Amino acid sequence: MFDVVLRGGWVVDGTGAPPFRADVAVAGERIAAVGRLDAVAGASEVDVSGRYVMPGFVDAHVHADALADSEEVQLAALRQGVTTLVLGQDGLSFAPASAPTIAAVSRYFGPVNGPCPAALAEGCTVADLLAHYDRATALNVAYLAPAGTIRAEVMGFSDAAADAGQLAAMRGMVERALADGAVGLSTGLEYVPGRFADAAEVAALCAPVASAGGVYVTHMRGYEADAWRGMAEVAEIARRSAVATHVSHYHGPANMLTGLVDGARGEGLDVTFDAYPYLRGSSILAMVALPADVQRRGPEDTLAQLADPEVRNRLAREWFPAIDDVLDRITLSYVGADAWAWAEGLPLREAAGKASLAAGELVCELVSASALGAGCVFAQPPTNTEADMRTLLRHEAHMAGSDGILLGSRPHPRGWGTFARLLGRHTRELADWSWGEAALHLAGHPARRFGLAGRGIVRSGLVADLAVVDPAGVTDRAEYADPRRPADGVDHVLVGGQFVLRDRALTGARPGRGLRRGEDA
Repeated sequence: MFDVVLRGGWVVDGTGAPPFRADVAVAGERIAAVGRLDAVAGASEVDVSGRYVMPGFVDAHVHADALADSEEVQLAALRQGVTTLVLGQDGLSFAPASAPTIAAVSRYFGPVNGPCPAALAEGCTVADLLAHYDRATALNVAYLAPAGTIRAEVMGFSDAAADAGQLAAMRGMVERALADGAVGLSTGLEYVPGRFADAAEVAALCAPVASAGGVYVTHMRGYEADAWRGMAEVAEIARRSAVATHVSHYHGPANMLTGLVDGARGEGLDVTFDAYPYLRGSSILAMVALPADVQRRGPEDTLAQLADPEVRNRLAREWFPAIDDVLDRITLSYVGADAWAWAEGLPLREAAGKASLAAGELVCELVSASALGAGCVFAQPPTNTEADMRTLLRHEAHMAGSDGILLGSRPHPRGWGTFARLLGRHTRELADWSWGEAALHLAGHPARRFGLAGRGIVRSGLVADLAVVDPAGVTDRAEYADPRRPADGVDHVLVGGQFVLRDRALTGARPGRGLRRGEDA
């Protein structure tokens, strides 16, 4: 007698192999048997004929640091078959840090990660954060130690180079974070304070990551036509530290980008990347629309500068005309100020017209009124096309990350649709992958990359994180105009052997674990 038997389906096991007909039995948290199991019984038996039983998917890049226990976020992920979230992205999150650092980082990056949970806001370690989510959500949570937060803890938002003592303190924090279970280190080299770290500093912090068998994950310093600059720094850091390296939300002209990855891998550098199937991005409005010098000393100084008429006049005269094309591509997704909530969902130019302001003036007003709490969706430049995106998806080093930002009334739909879109459009309709390859890109590859032992493959003895997918019906439903619509076509999901989604509805079970690097639990 097993706890669960999924009968009559086809297993797509996460190794890249094609689907094969098999039943799957679960005992406790583990897969107990895979094969023709006519002679066994289960306390719960589910007919999954015509469905694919796949390993639970791993979202390699998502911003649910404050929201992983939210029912809406759980439903958004599970309706796509996602069972594990990799948090701590872009070098900015809540741990390890003291209360003042958490407050500063939360103000700056709040439109992306959300507000720090009250239980962690007075200061927390990586162990505290993982414990906070352990058995408190339907989703597993893995975590990257954020280098920007660590730099802020040691140096504030200073743009100075780290001295020997500061570098030693930061390295010690990285080592403790890894001991607490972090799966690696992340940087956001276009955000503050991460943008102030040079390659030598980052490589020094990556050395203990390499020794621990972790991974360095980077929002690098340059994408699109500038990706060659970003990748040159990625390669330098990897050479200096011997760390396995992963590039976040890789996008741009594929002929250049694939060549950069292939060149690094040909040199012997262990480089992978994630990418999502959309041609628009999303971030904080300040990073997209304000110059670095206005942001370089941290949130309080940014707000003080924007309150200075001379600074605003300089921006209007020198900065905003230079980024006129960028302003044209921005739509407001989230504004954390009640007086400006009406602007959510509007193109920046349209909102500016309604407010009788120039577009640059509106940027300054929104960032100031929301205390940096404004987010946006923006069209990527024409150097990134549908053909480029599909080429990157097919690359052997690719894995899926939604880059989901889950705040505001008009967030990017990628948080609700990435994985379903990859299955429905890119696998079933466009045949960019076979179904076996899809399971590899969505589960097998990222589970190995992030050291998620016992996950990512449907095999006897491994953890029963499983998604039951309708190959003919899986599809994304979230659109830019209606971005919070859950996907269709994932019928059931198990996490740790328990149904967390059954007949497309949450069960209320919360068996998700705070995953620690290399631990098979």
